[in-house]
Amino acid sequence: MDARRGFHGDLEILQQDLLRMGALVEESIFKAIRALTDQNEALAEQVLAGDDAIDEMEIDIETRSLRLIALQQPMAGDLRILGTTLKAVTDLERMADHSVDIAKVVLRMNKQPWVKPLIDIPRMAHIVEEMVRDSLTAFIRRDVALADTLAARDDEVDGLYGQIFRELLSLMISTPVAVEQATQLLMVAQNLERVGDHATNIGEWVIYMVDGVRRDLNI
Repeated sequence: MDARRGFHGDLEILQQDLLRMGALVEESIFKAIRALTDQNEALAEQVLAGDDAIDEMEIDIETRSLRLIALQQPMAGDLRILGTTLKAVTDLERMADHSVDIAKVVLRMNKQPWVKPLIDIPRMAHIVEEMVRDSLTAFIRRDVALADTLAARDDEVDGLYGQIFRELLSLMISTPVAVEQATQLLMVAQNLERVGDHATNIGEWVIYMVDGVRRDLNI
């Protein structure tokens, strides 16, 4: 009995650590987009500097999860929680990598004047940030209904990405001098679209964790 209580205590700590990692990832995405919209290179540097801590958290949570699986041989629901934790931590780390890529775009652009106002990219970022937050809320609350909402928002993000792509492509054709900046902004949009995909992945794993059923929300 004491061993099982210890196991469930360790499991709870793991989940709280996953949420702490998620909070760092959310902050990284927010800072990367704020660095872009404000052309704030110092803030972009903060995103790059903070990535090591996120990477270390991923390794730590993975190691402890695998140790619990090996030593405790959990069954059914507990095993699904650990499996979901392992999957979610990977998605979170990749989200952080995408925010780093956005921060690098900010540094490459070197405060160039905008060739067009930034409208859709901040809209896209706002949706993606909410998706990340809700995917983690769904995880901690075991909320399948909230996880399900990620699919529709991922479609909205994909739609915005398509719109941004078409507008930037048109700009590159009509204004050759804008090609370099438009290419960089397209990379930002691609990275945001990928963050949305990773948030949706976490939603899929939450559904599996609760119901034991795999469902594809990225259709």
